Amino acid sequence: MLRSVKDLEKCGVDAIDGAIGTVQDFYFDDESWVIRYLIVDTGTWLKNRTVFISPHSIRNWDWQGKALPLSITREQVEHSPIIGVDEPVSRQQEKAYLGYYGYPYYWGGTGLWGPLSYPEILVSNARKGEGTSRTHNARAEHANPHLRSCNAVSRYYLQASDGEIGHLQGYLIDETSWAIRFLIVNTSNWWLGHQVLIAPEWIDSVSWLQSTVTTGLSRQAVKESPAYDPAVVLEPAAQALIYTHYGRSAYAIDPVKRKVA
Repeated sequence: MLRSVKDLEKCGVDAIDGAIGTVQDFYFDDESWVIRYLIVDTGTWLKNRTVFISPHSIRNWDWQGKALPLSITREQVEHSPIIGVDEPVSRQQEKAYLGYYGYPYYWGGTGLWGPLSYPEILVSNARKGEGTSRTHNARAEHANPHLRSCNAVSRYYLQASDGEIGHLQGYLIDETSWAIRFLIVNTSNWWLGHQVLIAPEWIDSVSWLQSTVTTGLSRQAVKESPAYDPAVVLEPAAQALIYTHYGRSAYAIDPVKRKVA
């Protein structure tokens, strides 16, 4: 099932032995468009520190109660590597974080999550200095950071093949794999339009300097695409209709690499 990241913001996050804070943002991988971390505001507990939480740590969403139970303890969160949200996250910081919890690297494998297709819950032995085996990719050792804030990118403009057509307003994610399946585009500034959906695999490039995402789709095609109503669950048939409108095949489970400017 697809979920809007808007529905997950301000969601309470609970460790095994108590609350740790609320969700304030998500970081996604701009190469594969998969949510890699939740950014949690810990309030006064950790002196207003924000912490990164991997989907590997999540047990099950309580969608009705807007609660997020974790498989880790408050002590583990408190002593986890500190990663700042005011500057790009380096691969070295990620390796320290994932190594601390004993989680596999999500890069270098054949699945969306490295050796896995989904962020399965892993028993963490980080406090004992133990961990699960992790895929090593020498080429990724000095890779440029590719983690981006969902909140920041939500302000980017969509550049169609023949001009601007709207701005990003949100994301629909697969609740199992955490892959971003659709970008929500607000077209109301260009005409008396509506919200429409664009699949990440139709994005040709992302310019962080110009705050734009570029697609080969035409303005007319976007304008005539099925309207998105956030109050209505997007069933598989409705998703297929969007792909049919653009003459595209339905998405595959594996990500498609996109060019980042």
